[in-house]
Amino acid sequence: MYLSTSRAADIAGDTPAPKGPLRAVPGTVFALGLVSLVTDVSAEMVTAVLPLYLMAGLGMSPLAFGALDGLHQGATALLRLAGGRIADRTHRRKLVAGTGYALSAVCKAALLAVTTPWSVAAVLAADRTGKGLRTAPRDALISLSVPPQEQGRAFGVHRALDTAGALLGPLAAFGVLWVAVDGYEAVFTVSCCIAVLGVVLLALFVREAPAPAPAAPRTPPPPVRTLLRLSGLRRLCLTAAVLGLFTVGDAFLYLLLQRRLDLSAAHFPLLPVGTAAVFLLAALPVGRLADRLGRHRVFLGGHVLLLGACLLLLAPVPAGAPLVAGVLALLGLFYAATDGVLMAAAGPLLPAGLRTTGLAVLQTAQALARFAGSLLFGAAWTLWGPGQALGLAAGGLLLSLTAVAVSGGTRAGQPS
Repeated sequence: MYLSTSRAADIAGDTPAPKGPLRAVPGTVFALGLVSLVTDVSAEMVTAVLPLYLMAGLGMSPLAFGALDGLHQGATALLRLAGGRIADRTHRRKLVAGTGYALSAVCKAALLAVTTPWSVAAVLAADRTGKGLRTAPRDALISLSVPPQEQGRAFGVHRALDTAGALLGPLAAFGVLWVAVDGYEAVFTVSCCIAVLGVVLLALFVREAPAPAPAAPRTPPPPVRTLLRLSGLRRLCLTAAVLGLFTVGDAFLYLLLQRRLDLSAAHFPLLPVGTAAVFLLAALPVGRLADRLGRHRVFLGGHVLLLGACLLLLAPVPAGAPLVAGVLALLGLFYAATDGVLMAAAGPLLPAGLRTTGLAVLQTAQALARFAGSLLFGAAWTLWGPGQALGLAAGGLLLSLTAVAVSGGTRAGQPS
């Protein structure tokens, strides 16, 4: 793990990185990574128990859960664009991101007051709006703190810290369910407290470099339509949307594994732990690999790994440890090769004045596609069963990967 080597000045991102293979990342990247680590502990505690809580506890159907899972993705779409534009116009990326983190913390508390599937869905939609507000400004802070040739490495460090939280969150949920009498309510309570801690860390330790004082009166940032002229960004948006339409959500994959293994509710939160552990170990090496080989190529390779996880679940192999290890390892590598790598591919293509907005446009294209994909997968599960739904999704993903590769999309997002 790459750590900052000084205290206050480095947290502010002012200390130059030392030379050599173990050079430190800017303090902004590390501090935001710590905030994401704590926030992800909170978020993944809820996410780890949510599928069984809704489907087994509250009786939600697969189709309804597909709609909710899609809402989890799509509710952030418009807020990403609004948050990105506000952050670019005001140069207050930390404030916009902090508002999103605070909103998500409030929603964790609200989960204690709702008891029906769709009231839970409303709270989760509000939680996702918080994520929508914060994601693009946070990623812009990371992107603006490092040179173009080190974008993959910086996002790899951040995602490694973020994923450490994703690893600890399900373990915390498992521990709470193991000892608590009221189970899910205890998980939501602990999650809320941890979310508040994340907001405090952001306020105290993340420093945003002040915007340079202009010699002339400040001009407004370029209009958003400027982004439409960037052919590299257009290709990335199209690629992310086409592949996102057939990206099976990890919640569905965990439910399929749970059915194959007949896993108990108390042990269900352990499934995301395996995925997070692989993601944690692979995020930084894969980010550095993307800087060398091409970020878009690595992004496509990640979806090939997801296709492998789907095919493994479809294969007539015995339900046991090898099946679980294979699926979770492929899923963790998929996230390592796609999550931060996509942002690293887009960052150098965008002017500084539209960096946050541009990242938000890309994230929105992907979120809307995954929203539609979750709805389609839930509908297919309801109509034809989980096996047929997974087979259709795998076939669609294979066709999408072939179309993107044939179209020459791998030219986008190469390291400069």
